[in-house]
Amino acid sequence: MVTRVATVAFEGIEARAVDVQVQIITGSVVFNVVGLPDKAVGESRERVRGALIASGLALPAKRITVNLAPADLPKEGSHYDLPIALGVMAAIGAIPADALAGYCVLGELALDGSITAVNGVLPAAIAAAARGLGLICPAATGPEAAWAGGDLDVLAPRSLVQLANHFKGSQVMARPEPSVAGRAGPLPDLADIKGQEGAKRALEVAAAGGHNLLMNGPPGSGKSMLAARLPSILPPLGPRELLDISMIQSVAGELKDGALSNQRPFRQPHHSASMAALVGGGLGARPGEVSLAHGGVLFLDELPEFTPQVLDSLRQPMETGAVMIARANHRVTYPARFQLVAAMNPCRCGQGLEPGYACRRGPNERCMAQYQARISGPLLDRIDLRIEVPAVTAADLILPPPADGSHEAAGRVAAARALQTARFGERGLPAATTNATCPPNLIEEVASPDADGTALIRQAAETMRLSARGFHRTLRVARTLADLDGEPQVRRVHLAEALSYRGRADGAAAAA
Repeated sequence: MVTRVATVAFEGIEARAVDVQVQIITGSVVFNVVGLPDKAVGESRERVRGALIASGLALPAKRITVNLAPADLPKEGSHYDLPIALGVMAAIGAIPADALAGYCVLGELALDGSITAVNGVLPAAIAAAARGLGLICPAATGPEAAWAGGDLDVLAPRSLVQLANHFKGSQVMARPEPSVAGRAGPLPDLADIKGQEGAKRALEVAAAGGHNLLMNGPPGSGKSMLAARLPSILPPLGPRELLDISMIQSVAGELKDGALSNQRPFRQPHHSASMAALVGGGLGARPGEVSLAHGGVLFLDELPEFTPQVLDSLRQPMETGAVMIARANHRVTYPARFQLVAAMNPCRCGQGLEPGYACRRGPNERCMAQYQARISGPLLDRIDLRIEVPAVTAADLILPPPADGSHEAAGRVAAARALQTARFGERGLPAATTNATCPPNLIEEVASPDADGTALIRQAAETMRLSARGFHRTLRVARTLADLDGEPQVRRVHLAEALSYRGRADGAAAAA
């Protein structure tokens, strides 16, 4: 007789159904796991053996074969421990044979019989609900599974003994309650920054339209401080965004104690990060920083210090909002709709823009052009806002804190986002669509300028040699500026400001 237990295998944030088949027959005493298991799955037989013995059970002196079907799908991870153990327990009569028929099971076993947390419980719970099954998962991840829906039957035992007692009716487990992680502390506020009014304006525009932003300025001018305060003015997460972000964090093991976070991600990888760390890959094709920043901010400080190949790997996810990782045994697609904020010095010494400063490497213009040439033109073309952040003077620092902080800026951003939600909702687009992410054919419709604006953008396209992408991105920024002003029509003043965010950087790229 073959005992079957349902579980899952993860492909990105998708949970594919896997059938754990356990057969115990007379023969040589051996415990085999087949079905393309990796090292962690192959070692599960020792963890299962130890956990069963600690729970007062012993494996029979027979031939035990565990097949993970479909057999041509690679199986990775330690979450197969619990379904294998429950299949063996059902096969030897330790639990009712039909008790597991309506459940999807995942969890890792300790040698003392306790069930420890695993990654990917939220996608597994959603997949189980879609298949009409309940879910058995570790107690530490029960609150995470409870978010899949109030109708989902969730069992979150702490040990094999507790689960066996539940099936026998001697101990009934309550359904876990969904939980939200508390905020570690207040978010940094824009009121902390003195001066830099132009940079604050650009930050507000970036937040209102979801635009990418590049800040260029000398060391100590406040670029990192400005980037750290962007999440404080972004609108709260919508239900669909929260679910997508949490599924990525679940697969990556970023959820603590099964509690979902309602804060937008802010990822800040070091400039020594590899391509696999940034876009995903490595063992098991894990999600990278671009996917962990989905729905939030990816901040790249010291942008030219990143490897050029690593930076160019951002071009495809910036354009499509997703990243596909293709390896010999894996082809995985992760969401990657992030907002890029980058900071850089004007040159290697950082003082190229200082009046009267003479670089020892040669003329300042050449030093800056060589340094900025480390960033490719196609990547720069995908950045909507490019600004210079001057050094802060002592006169700025002795001023009192500004009255206009993150609270006021967040209100203006929320009003602009509400206009975009209504505009794109009428056209059947998702609620999270912004000016930066709407289709190019649609932005020409919703950002159609007046007569003066049309003349300006036509002249600027020839003078500045705007590419088709640069043309559309200028329209996107102008549409955001009009939304911040509450105006339905894009006017010349909006296009003029949008073009000012591209001109200086385009000139520097041409000089390089």
